[in-house]
Amino acid sequence: MKYIVLVSRLLLGLVFVVFGANSVLHFMGGSSMPPGDAGIWTGLMMAHHYMNFVGVLMIVGGLLLLVGRFVPLGLTILAPILVNILLFHFLFMRQGVSIALVCTFLELILLVAYHRSFHSLFAPNPEIDTNKL
Repeated sequence: MKYIVLVSRLLLGLVFVVFGANSVLHFMGGSSMPPGDAGIWTGLMMAHHYMNFVGVLMIVGGLLLLVGRFVPLGLTILAPILVNILLFHFLFMRQGVSIALVCTFLELILLVAYHRSFHSLFAPNPEIDTNKL
């Protein structure tokens, strides 16, 4: 199990660092815009530099996974990005959904492995430390 977690963490971190850096630096060969609504959506996101912000978040989350420090924070940063990638591919463009599903599977493996870090998020009545207010 230890090696599965390590490989999952490194693969997911590498994917997000590479594709996040590509969102910011555009070093991979640029293909044409996808047809239809997917192209319109992508064009809007790129024209307003929203993808640069998402790319920086992908780099930060991926680096946290690669380094192995603050892995739960990295997973928390990457989870909503991964949900948006899945929704884009399911709703706009079916091509590429397999990579998104593999990344989701890797994220789920890591969430199970680091589940103790997320227990406090599901506390129904969290305690407030009044000494620090």
